[in-house]
Amino acid sequence: MRDEVFRQNQSQIVDFAFTEEVTAVFPDMIRRSVMGYETMVPVTGLAAARHLGKSGLAFDLGCSLGATTLAILQQNSSTAIRVCGIDRSEPMIEGAKKAINDPRAEFRLQDIRETDVSGADVVVLNLVLQFLEPEERLPLLRSIKAQMQSTGLLIVSEKVRHDDAAEHTYYDQLHLAWKKANGYSELEISQKRSALEKVMKIDTEAVHEARFRAAGFTQVRQWYRCMNWASFLVQN
Repeated sequence: MRDEVFRQNQSQIVDFAFTEEVTAVFPDMIRRSVMGYETMVPVTGLAAARHLGKSGLAFDLGCSLGATTLAILQQNSSTAIRVCGIDRSEPMIEGAKKAINDPRAEFRLQDIRETDVSGADVVVLNLVLQFLEPEERLPLLRSIKAQMQSTGLLIVSEKVRHDDAAEHTYYDQLHLAWKKANGYSELEISQKRSALEKVMKIDTEAVHEARFRAAGFTQVRQWYRCMNWASFLVQN
């Protein structure tokens, strides 16, 4: 279904939320809004699947409709792996359950800050940290680090901010032009930006790397970067 959530002029812009309306158009919304999404998800799935081996456990935190969960399952044929998708949006979880019929997958309606990932071989946070309050991010990463296997792999993808303000503005404007090329109007872009303003707070790459290390991880690989998006492979 085509994303037209912000097509009509809205007299009052409320904070962005993963409602039933957003869930219904989410695949189209994210494909037309996040540069490189169609690369990030399959490669995340490949990296996770390789690390799981034949019997590993993965958590897809903030799984939305389960695109990353599905990518992991598609890249690992073992019947003994398990992938658990977690999201606090009920429409998203219900949508994921309907879309993915695989006995190796489980979906739970839960706040990721309260999720026990004990024994996890892989934990994925794709475009999730940016929606948490900044002070909540390090405690979450520390909790994940303490619970997952010592050999575990953490995969984090985020929209990022450049240290140089002019550089960030340049890429931000190019991103807006890309969204227009994907069929979004000026009104849609403006209204969605206003809706996201208070709920999506992005960091620089340096802040992300320092936070990973503060959480106890020692190896940080940035495997992907496209304009204002980046993805990291993080391990002990």
